[in-house]
Amino acid sequence: MVEAVLLDLFDLPATLQNSIQGLLCNTLETIEKCSSMPAPFVYVMCCQRQGSERHGEQESLLPALSGFQSLKKRLEVVRALTTAAALYTIKQRLDEKDLSIIKVILPALRKDLMKVYINHLFTAVYQFEFEDLQVASDCENLQIAEPWSEGQTLPMQDVALIQSEIQMYLESLPSLKGELTILRSSLIPDDIFLHGFTTRTGGISYIPTLSSCNLFSSSKRRDPQVVVKENLRRLANVAGFNPETFHRVKIDHANAVCVMGKTEPDSYDGIVTNQKGVTVAAPGADCIPVLFADPVRKACGAAHSGWKGTLLGVSMATVNAMVSEYGCNVKDILVVLGPSVGPCCYKLPHESAKEFHKIDPKCVRIFDSASPYIDIRKATRILLESGGILPENIQDDSVTDHNQNITFCTACHPDKFYSHFRDGSNFGTQIGFISIKD
Repeated sequence: MVEAVLLDLFDLPATLQNSIQGLLCNTLETIEKCSSMPAPFVYVMCCQRQGSERHGEQESLLPALSGFQSLKKRLEVVRALTTAAALYTIKQRLDEKDLSIIKVILPALRKDLMKVYINHLFTAVYQFEFEDLQVASDCENLQIAEPWSEGQTLPMQDVALIQSEIQMYLESLPSLKGELTILRSSLIPDDIFLHGFTTRTGGISYIPTLSSCNLFSSSKRRDPQVVVKENLRRLANVAGFNPETFHRVKIDHANAVCVMGKTEPDSYDGIVTNQKGVTVAAPGADCIPVLFADPVRKACGAAHSGWKGTLLGVSMATVNAMVSEYGCNVKDILVVLGPSVGPCCYKLPHESAKEFHKIDPKCVRIFDSASPYIDIRKATRILLESGGILPENIQDDSVTDHNQNITFCTACHPDKFYSHFRDGSNFGTQIGFISIKD
């Protein structure tokens, strides 16, 4: 069932300008007549002319709205200077109400254009139907809609202009939830490496569980890639790296490692490089973002270590890649464990907990329960030390510094970090990143 209707009046042809009111009233009458209760939310998207708000344009455009009783509190006119701004505002309204099934009624000549905007500003969470803007005489037009098929028919230069318009608009938005904050380790020498762990502040993501510096997009979440890209651009500006040479692991919750400059695996949870100016990163939203640095051979790496990856030894796999590819000595490699879910909060089913108990009984608390508490950081440290990493070369503040300089529990600090364990499926993601300075 359609949850919201978007009526696109942004750029009507000149031949229709004189009949906007008639088209609008006919369309709203059809929506009101054909919708089941409650009526869908309706958003009318219009171009904001310079100074038009001073001439009562909204009142003259929508003189009969008071007659649509079932829509009166569900109808909003959204004005903006660009389509990107108007559509992003409507997206915010949809997200506030958790709506995802949308009918778009628009002139036929705007359809291909609108599909490109939607493709960039929305994810697969949303379902769109399209209908030509016309005077409808019955309910049939409202219920039979063209499903949105993938594929763009616009010329590439038009698509590029839309992308540029979206980017410019997102860059103009204010940062949310405070300044962009980066946590840095004193273990990694800052004269050789640029590195850090992000927190959740200083980006533009507005959905509560994603707000505000979310750095991961997926088909299951409401943050589109363009928003994540803008958050990354802001991070890069503050941190001082080039977002065009930024590489993030492709999560598989396993132990494959990508060596920069070689053939990239389809998925991998570790990544290493000895190229200057190339930033490698690993996400985490309870899973551990682990950073690796060898100041002697000037090589670095990042790994995403969840409970599965920890058991499969992804951290030592990353160390071994640095040793084999760059001639690193394992005793020179520095390892920093970033913000991640702590043993205070993290539980696993008993069968999975057994595997951590085998590494060391101290990795599991209340072992006899159905869901014991697990310390994936301790397990990671034990496996790293078993592989030859010196204990003093591993930073885990949950052990060494109770002031929690870096290794906070993500689930315990909702003001600072995202947490899948705490926030559910529509969660945000922070990252750990590192590069060799030029």
